[in-house]
Amino acid sequence: MTMSSRRGLSLFLEAAVRQPKLVGAVLPSSRDLGRQLTTVVPRSGRPTVVELGPGSGAVSEVIAQRLPVEGKHFAVEINPDLAEHLRRTYPRMSVLCGDAGQLQPMLADAGVSQVDAVVSGLPWSLFDVEAQRRVLSQVCAALAPGGGFSTFAYRHATRLAGARRFRELLHACFDEVIVTRTVWRNLPPALVYVCRRPLGGTADV
Repeated sequence: MTMSSRRGLSLFLEAAVRQPKLVGAVLPSSRDLGRQLTTVVPRSGRPTVVELGPGSGAVSEVIAQRLPVEGKHFAVEINPDLAEHLRRTYPRMSVLCGDAGQLQPMLADAGVSQVDAVVSGLPWSLFDVEAQRRVLSQVCAALAPGGGFSTFAYRHATRLAGARRFRELLHACFDEVIVTRTVWRNLPPALVYVCRRPLGGTADV
């Protein structure tokens, strides 16, 4: 593990202890989970990709490896210390420090009107319904019509009320919602939601 990786892990664990409802994880995502999450990232052209809740950058690295040279990678991180770590570690990535519920205004300030993919590491099951709706509405509004969205849920938490409500919201927001097989090589084991063709509405759920 490099010094940068050790520093990132230390910051991640510190944030997890101090703000468990914002981090929602005990360890950064594994590379196997990262590969599943990044299937929505285009491999060609000049795509713009947004990552929500990158933490210490475990999935950011996988996105960077998949993203074309002329692609753009924005990361929205609410924790200032982690945001600064990401800026130092991934200079090609544009880090926006703020709340994902304000995604559109942040992207507008960066000169971006639409994005091709959104990859999320946010702890949805810990959010209340209004917070889930607010962030998903921002995601749908930012995505291009053919864009893709991916996020994950820990397998053991999928029966929680917040997790069930979130799945309902996904089906209200996207034309297609695919659930992957469990990624066992992650702690805890997780599954990925791959969503395409945003419909734009959460009000009816």
